[in-house]
Amino acid sequence: MSHRIWEQRFRPSVVKECIHAVLKEELANAEYSPEEMPQLTKRLSETIKDKLKEMGFDRYKMVVQVVIGEQRGEGVFMAARCFWDADTDNYTHDVFMNDSLFCVVAAFGCFYY
Repeated sequence: MSHRIWEQRFRPSVVKECIHAVLKEELANAEYSPEEMPQLTKRLSETIKDKLKEMGFDRYKMVVQVVIGEQRGEGVFMAARCFWDADTDNYTHDVFMNDSLFCVVAAFGCFYY
């Protein structure tokens, strides 16, 4: 049983590659529009969550957070703290930027006992 759990462990580098691919595909030519951003953030979070489920992390609850902002040359900082099992739970994040917008995605994998 423990061997099977190890194979399905949340792997931040693999998850980050998945997130990056989705963002590159969905946002490469996107323009920031305040009216469209609520739907876009929801769609991105659902798409990423579905892709992560397909990767076989069956014993994990996934939390995907998407933040999109207008690119105006200003900085932005984000932080998160979690109360979890450091032996099984993990997270990763990725940042996408084009001339019009920036997008920060954080994905958290919490092992379900």
